[in-house]
Amino acid sequence: MTAHEVAERDAGGLPGLPMLILGVAALIGAITLLVHRSVGPGYVLLLVAAAALLGLTAVAPGEARVVQLFGRYAGSVRTPGLHWLNPLSQRRRVSTRIRNQETAAAKVNDGEGNPIEIAAVVVWQVADTAQALFGVDDFVRFVGMQSEAAVRHLATRLPYEPRAAGQRSLRTHTEEVAGELSMEIADRLRPAGVRILESRITRLAYAPEIAHAMLQRQQADAVVAARQRIVEGAVGMVDMALARLADEHIVELDEERKAAMVSNLLVVLCSDRATQPVLNTGSLYQ
Repeated sequence: MTAHEVAERDAGGLPGLPMLILGVAALIGAITLLVHRSVGPGYVLLLVAAAALLGLTAVAPGEARVVQLFGRYAGSVRTPGLHWLNPLSQRRRVSTRIRNQETAAAKVNDGEGNPIEIAAVVVWQVADTAQALFGVDDFVRFVGMQSEAAVRHLATRLPYEPRAAGQRSLRTHTEEVAGELSMEIADRLRPAGVRILESRITRLAYAPEIAHAMLQRQQADAVVAARQRIVEGAVGMVDMALARLADEHIVELDEERKAAMVSNLLVVLCSDRATQPVLNTGSLYQ
C-alpha cells in the first residue's frame, strides 16, 4: 500500500474574534440602513455580515478541521480557538485525541500449526488529518481491520510457547512481540496518516478443542523440569556429603559402601514420599 499524495498543511485563515466583531457591526449597520430605506448599502452590509459570520469556525482542543474548497483540499486547522475561513469552504471535523482499538478475539494457527485465540489492544492517534480523510475511505474502520490483520499475521509466525531453549514465542517474549506488532500495524496504517503509540496482546490462549491436551503437556513438562532440578540438587548434596566425610575422616568407605550410600541418599532425596528410616544396629558391613 502507498500513501495518498495529499499531505497535511496549514489552512491559513484569519483570527476569528476580529471577524466576529466585524460581522456583528456589519449586521447592525445593515439593519439600521434597511430600517431607514437605504436598501442598496443595507444589502451590501448584510452580505459582508453573512460572509464574516458564516466563515467563523471554532476548533476545540483535541480536534482539527480539514478544509475543502470546491472539492480541493485547502489545508487543516489544528490550533484551538476561533478562526475565520472561506465561508464557501467545507470544514470537516477530525478528532486528534488518543484512541484505543481492541481487536476481536481471532482464532488462528500459531507458528507450529496449533489453533489459538488471540486479541490485542492498539493505542493510536491521527497524525496527518489530510491522509486520514483522503488516503483511505474510512480511517477508523481501516485501523480496526488492519490491526486485526497484523495480529493474525504475527500469530502465524511465532509458536504459542517455546519448544527449545531461547526460542521466541508469543507467551514468553511479550515485550518483543508487542514491539513487532506495533511496527507491523504502523506500517499497515501509514496510508491513513495514523501514528501507533502502543499495542499489547490482551488475550492469548489455546483454542478450546486442544486446550485440555496442551494443559496436560504443560503439566508433564513442568513435572520433568522439576524432577531434573531435584536430581541436580540431590547429586550435589551427595557429592558434598562424601567430600565432608572424607575431609573430616569421619568414616572410610570402600567403593561398594560408597555406591550403597549414594543409592540410599538419592532414594531419600529424590523420592516424592516420606521415607521410613531403618536403624542399623550391626556393623557398617552387616
